[in-house]
Amino acid sequence: MHRLNAWFRRHPMVVDSAWALLLLFFGALAAIEQDSSWQQVGGLAVAVAIPVLMVFRRRSPDTVAAFAVLLGLAQIAFNVSPNLSSIGYLVFAYTGAAFGAPWTSRLVLGAGVLAGPMTVWRFQSGPEHNDPALGFLQLAFLSALMTSPFILCWAWGRLTRVRRAYLVELEDRAARLERERDAQAKVAVAAERARIARELHDVVAHNVSVMIVQADGAAYVLDNSPQQAKEALGAIAATGRQALVEMRRLLGVLRTAGTTGDYVPQPGVEELPELLEQVRVAGLPVDFATTGDPRELPRGLELTVYRIVQEALTNVRKHGGPGVRARVAVDFRDQDLEVLVEDDGRGSTAEQLVDGGTDGLGHGLIGMRERVGMVSGSLDIGPRPGGGFRIRAVLPLRSAK
Repeated sequence: MHRLNAWFRRHPMVVDSAWALLLLFFGALAAIEQDSSWQQVGGLAVAVAIPVLMVFRRRSPDTVAAFAVLLGLAQIAFNVSPNLSSIGYLVFAYTGAAFGAPWTSRLVLGAGVLAGPMTVWRFQSGPEHNDPALGFLQLAFLSALMTSPFILCWAWGRLTRVRRAYLVELEDRAARLERERDAQAKVAVAAERARIARELHDVVAHNVSVMIVQADGAAYVLDNSPQQAKEALGAIAATGRQALVEMRRLLGVLRTAGTTGDYVPQPGVEELPELLEQVRVAGLPVDFATTGDPRELPRGLELTVYRIVQEALTNVRKHGGPGVRARVAVDFRDQDLEVLVEDDGRGSTAEQLVDGGTDGLGHGLIGMRERVGMVSGSLDIGPRPGGGFRIRAVLPLRSAK
């Protein structure tokens, strides 16, 4: 049934043609039953002309409305009595108001207002009583009675036009909002990548500084202590490889350059207790636990852990509701590092966090996904069993080759 209705909406002339054939059949029968031959010929002409106009009413509403008004005037001028085919005039009143130009709408409205009085004046016989006032009231009542269907059809057409314009406006608004949402997401990603670009300075500068110090030391002890020089060169090679890994990870997600700002040391895992204390002071109770064998991590990975916890707790404060508690767990494993942030609040959807999780330090899940993808990790976000929300990130510890 749905497919059939959709097909009819795509082919409106088929529906109009079916109604036109039905109207042609009944209009021709009514014309044939007329007494005089002139009425039969005129009635048949009107019974054919009105269905033909109905077939093309959606394709050319202005032209059809104009021809319909001329046809009605000709019918009155040549004294062709109305029959069942005259119902088509109501359809033309609706068509002109719903699909026609503004002048067409005004034309069919005026013709509809005059249709009743002119029809009564032309085809209604005089009153059977001698009271002129009563006869005038009778003619006025008949005129209003014949005019009212035209006014109702015109009003229905105007309502259809307004509704169609409203739907078009809603579609345009939805498309515009979708474009704005995509633009905001791109801006958020660009801003996040620009912030990561600033962090690139610290990651690379740290490794390069270590390499310079080791190179100076190797040059100093090269003649007197070849073994120490060899160890320094090994440290330079390891640090260089680590720097290349960090640069590859960071530059892999950057597409813009030329950012400005002050370059300051970025926080890591060691600063997590200080971050949690700040969150507790702000009114959010947080439990913190570390399991496994803590070890020194690459600078970029430490920063990723810190930002994940920071943005996750920000989302808990925004979406957790009153009385919410959070828990942060960091598990050092042999092959990877797991960061778990969960709360017992009312929870939130990923869409809400993307749209509303902007805190000036990151852009909700957009920045979080960027960071996890930068280190080839995985991110699991969703409701927690029993209520609340959970964010779980697994970050590999092996350096990328």
